[in-house]
Amino acid sequence: MRPHVVAQLAISLDGATSGFDVDLARFYALATLWQEDVTLVDAATIVAQENEVRAAPRRGTRADGPLLAVVDDRARIQTWDALRELGYWSDVLALYADRTPPRPPDATTRELVTGYEDVDLLEALTALGRRGVRTVRVESPTLTSTCLDQELVDELALLIHPVLTGGEPWYDTRRLNLQHAGTEVFKDGVIWIRYCVHPECR
Repeated sequence: MRPHVVAQLAISLDGATSGFDVDLARFYALATLWQEDVTLVDAATIVAQENEVRAAPRRGTRADGPLLAVVDDRARIQTWDALRELGYWSDVLALYADRTPPRPPDATTRELVTGYEDVDLLEALTALGRRGVRTVRVESPTLTSTCLDQELVDELALLIHPVLTGGEPWYDTRRLNLQHAGTEVFKDGVIWIRYCVHPECR
């Protein structure tokens, strides 16, 4: 049985995920409410931040933190050790596919291999569930869209910022049967709204 999957995103009023300043402190403060066992992101999210990751202080692993699992079917990540030592996660896990390029023989990063060309997300989540993982939080827009398309998301949480960017909406949510689960409005106009994607998530 796969874990409970929460997708959390910061978006603008017109549904874009970029082109505005995200209230990161609030975003991550709200994220702690789920007490996730695993934070799931895609390689593109990490690659876009690799310079910052390399320059960041290495505080060591956080024993009580979640596991960082990265979908990296093309073996693009070069900063596994730095990610592990940032002080946010208990460890890192590379999610690879059978056709993922060979890793260095001295690589020490834990791996989970599923799928052939691409990572099989359902199989990966099910394997994590067998290892005792109960809650997974996804925060990458592209990966969230993929998980929604594959009906792998149970709960959707959106931190909506009061700006219009003119950018492309991150997803056509009309395709989903969303059940409202809660709303909170902050003084600065930011809205936090949560939906159940499946009725069982209540």
